Amino acid sequence: MPIPIRDEPPSSPQVMNAFYRRLFPYRPFFLWLNQDQVPAKLFTHREFAFTLAGDVYIRYNSFHTADEFKKEVVRLNPARFEIGPQYSARPRDRKTLAAGALQPQRRELVFDIDMTDYDEIRTCCTDKKICKRCWGYIAAAVKVLDHSLRETFGFKHLLWVYSGRRGIHCWISDPAALDLNDDQRKSLVTFLEVIKGSKEQSKKVNVRGSKDEGDLHPALKDALEELKMSFVKLCLQDQDCFRSERGWESLLAILPQDRDIIGPLRSQWQADPGRPSDHKWSDLVSAVAVLKKNQYPLFRKFEKAMEDVVLQYTYPRIDAEVSKHRNHLLKAPFCVHPGTGRVCVPVNPDLVDEFDPDTVPTVGELLNQLDNAPSEPAADVTRRIEDYDQTSLKPYVEMFEKHVAAILRDSRGAKRAFKEESMDF
Repeated sequence: MPIPIRDEPPSSPQVMNAFYRRLFPYRPFFLWLNQDQVPAKLFTHREFAFTLAGDVYIRYNSFHTADEFKKEVVRLNPARFEIGPQYSARPRDRKTLAAGALQPQRRELVFDIDMTDYDEIRTCCTDKKICKRCWGYIAAAVKVLDHSLRETFGFKHLLWVYSGRRGIHCWISDPAALDLNDDQRKSLVTFLEVIKGSKEQSKKVNVRGSKDEGDLHPALKDALEELKMSFVKLCLQDQDCFRSERGWESLLAILPQDRDIIGPLRSQWQADPGRPSDHKWSDLVSAVAVLKKNQYPLFRKFEKAMEDVVLQYTYPRIDAEVSKHRNHLLKAPFCVHPGTGRVCVPVNPDLVDEFDPDTVPTVGELLNQLDNAPSEPAADVTRRIEDYDQTSLKPYVEMFEKHVAAILRDSRGAKRAFKEESMDF
């Protein structure tokens, strides 16, 4: 019997129930969190929080097995659900425990990048809208943060997940990441948090000391080289960030307030208000170049300020509070965004520039694809055919399964090495 979805909103109970029964990838999801085939504390002591119809929020759920988890998800039919940490006991038993006995112990290191934090500098969309063009800000952030987390901190198992509307999440499953305490997470995030300050604050980059005269950390220098290219393509050409008076005044406010440089630039741009951003940036570069011969200290001051402009417009704007605390809950991969109906799918960081949020499948599209799929799909000798294999969700699940397989390989290797060391001892 066809699933009655064509006239239903994405978050309707019928649509969501069909999605949870037929399309959610429970087995790889369980293996990802558990890091083992047999249920362990990483899963059984894990908190899940469900948002039900009417904004009813239920925390401290936990499950013994993947099957029990699936059964409860189908029964509750949540609009979305979130994942928390592994606790010292099963969260579901918290009412039987002594006060303070339930403590977070292990949790993936997570990051949240949301387009909300780019609203002041994007020019193509506003409010909750997002398009391929402003996705460029997210793409630039992913490339820099992915590189830094791998090269500077040595993390390996990073899962990037589209949030379903206008952002992206990163989940790091390395044992070293799982074992970080809150102070360590805060220190790591403080190192990565280059962009700070309110909307009213003109300069949000503070990485050189109180006088803004120091050199950048080597990791930031590496990021800057990558971001200079993104800045030209994204901010100067595509977004044209400095075309409007508001845009160019925001740029001038970040620079040293030398009237011999700032005044003439402002006058020139006011006389030609339609001058594109790449030309305005060239005007600034030319004006600063004159200082190199006769006023070198001032030249260096402007040079560093221009580097800070590139960082401010293209460096990742992370929600630091999401990453600092183990007990923070974050929306699970493969949930459905209730507003857009789009599934929260994995994103390949190497292809993040090519990702288009408008092409991410909606739950309605997926269920329609199932309705129209052959009744007897071709046999696959490697594994059981799942319903999602007959939809456009398949490549995203395969990407997820590949990520999970790498985690399991390393987990088995670590256990084998530990066993051998124990026997030698």
